[in-house]
This record gives sequence, C-alpha cells and structure tokens, in this order.
Amino acid sequence: MRVLDWVLGRFSVDMGIDLGTANTLVCVKGRGIVLNEPSVVAVRKGTTEVLLNGRAVGATAKEMLGKTPGNIVAIRPMKDGVIADFEVTEAMLKYFIYKVHGRNWAVSPRVVIAVPSGITPVEKRAVINSAERAGARKVYLMEEPMAAAIGCGLPFAEPRGSMIVDIGGGTTEVAILSLGGIVKSTSIRTAGDEMDLAIVTYMRSAYDLKIGEQSAETVKKTIGSAFPLKKEMTMEVRGLDAKKGLPKKVIVTSEEIREAIGEPVAVIVEAVRETLQTCPPELAGDLIEQGITLAGGGALLRGIGKAIHEKVGLPCRLADDPLTAVARGTGVFLDNLGEVKSILDHADD
Repeated sequence: MRVLDWVLGRFSVDMGIDLGTANTLVCVKGRGIVLNEPSVVAVRKGTTEVLLNGRAVGATAKEMLGKTPGNIVAIRPMKDGVIADFEVTEAMLKYFIYKVHGRNWAVSPRVVIAVPSGITPVEKRAVINSAERAGARKVYLMEEPMAAAIGCGLPFAEPRGSMIVDIGGGTTEVAILSLGGIVKSTSIRTAGDEMDLAIVTYMRSAYDLKIGEQSAETVKKTIGSAFPLKKEMTMEVRGLDAKKGLPKKVIVTSEEIREAIGEPVAVIVEAVRETLQTCPPELAGDLIEQGITLAGGGALLRGIGKAIHEKVGLPCRLADDPLTAVARGTGVFLDNLGEVKSILDHADD
C-alpha cells in the first residue's frame, strides 16, 4: 500500500484547500497559492446545473450575485464555515480541482481541507464526502486555527503559548496553541458576513435604502472600522429606495458604519476575552510577550486590533497576507503530511 501511495503521489497534484464561506483558496505542494476565488456558483433555478458548461464558479459567478434573471440563481453553498448545499459545493470543488490540475490529470489528488474547529461530526463527514465525490483520492481535515497559526509562522510547536484570531467570512476562530496542539479554542459563527448583513440592515433602517451583499462588503472595506479613526471618512452608497422603488444614492460616514457593525465586532472581541479567561496561567504569561496574531479577511477591518487590545490588554499584530494564512498552513501540512497525519482527521477514521 505504501508503494502504491508513493506511485500515486508522484502523478497527482496534492493540494490544501481553505474552503471558506466567502472565498476558497487552493495551495499546491511546491507551488504555493494557485487559486483564490469567491465561494459562489451560478446554477439554473431549481437544479444543480452549473452554467457556462460548468464554469460559472468563483469570480464569474460572484459577478452575477443580485443581477441574475429569474431562471438563474447565484448561490453561496457555504454558510457559517460549513456546507449549506451539498451538491453545489461538490460542483464547486470539482471545478476548482479541475482548474488546478488542468486537462492532463489522471490520478486523483490527496486533499487537506481546513475546517472550523467547532463543526460537528456530521458537518465533517459532509466536507469529506463532497471532496471525495469531487475527485479527491484521500481527504484529511485540519482545524482552521491550527492552519492559520502554521501559515502565520507562529512557534506553536514550542513549549510556549501562541494565540491566533482568524476572522473569516462565516466564522471567527480563536485559539491558544502550545507544543503542536490547540490548548483552548472558541469557534463562533459571527464574522465578515454578519458585518455585511448589519450594514444592509442599517442602510434600510436609516435611509430606506436597499443594498445587496456586495455593496455592503464594499462599504465595509472602504470606510468600515472597529475603532475610531484619526480621520473619519465618507462614501456615496447607491441602491434602491425602499419606499419609492427607484434608484437612490446617499452619503454615509465611517462613524455610522462603525456603529452599524458594532454588535458583530463586540461578539468577536468577547470571544477573544472568553478564550483568554480559560487559558492556563503559564501560557497566559507567554501571551503577554507574544501577543495575539490576527488572520483572515476580517483582520483587515480597520481598528479591529485596537478594539481587541482595549478589551483584553494584549498587543495585536496583523499577519503577513492574512487572507492566505489558512491556505498557506494547509500547504505546510502537505509538505510534511507523513509526519502530521496524527493530528489530522482522516477520512477513514
């Protein structure tokens, strides 16, 4: 069996996948990040038939969100970090695997997939089944905070405490690590998507302006913040007048958006505080020096590190390229798969 695995490995392109609610990233052994696309699929309404001969996936499909005719639906098959639509997720993974391998792959790849630390056994099995049906030869699952810590280069294998806060689209993962494992962790289903929804709700209540998820995300990225800014900003937001049913535009301020997303930000900060409260004293002492590393797309929100620091008193630093930290971590695992299988959930277990 070992010889067979070696032979198959020589002819397959093994990959690590950050299967995110907002984006899916793929890391290939020896090549790094080779794919970074939105986790969106466009299908015919009432079916799982992917449009454009199976190519309406990722960036192509995201452009269709909120703009499709009645017989087409742009779907985000991942919700809160887990699979919400099994068949569409399978189609999405199949397309991404095919896109990475190209036309000439004959041997199915081994795949390492990062998943939220708080998902259930049933949700884990759904991820494994989707990947296998999409063409994976073997599927290994690893917890997102572990992948993020590795991708950020934290000394998690040493006998001292490290802390990672990975704020994604659907989940926020908070973990304290030491000696190669997770000592304490918290996984909450509050993250970037909740902030976008809060902005949609605020624009409707404050201005009678209906906007979509993409517009809300743009507002968040452009003027959103979790802590007062030295120089506050304004932005024109366009949408549909909820009362008149006509196009409308308004000017909003960064102060307003900070207030709008205040609740999800507070939930994230509280998750960090609660995790620290359960930390062993010796590791807590290490964290005073090591501080907290922020990863994930949500870590790019202005002032999120300051908001956490104000609540817990520990220094926060933004990881290098926080968006790709989890995917890069799966890539490191691929490079050392023989040594690290013991801390992965194997499909055969």
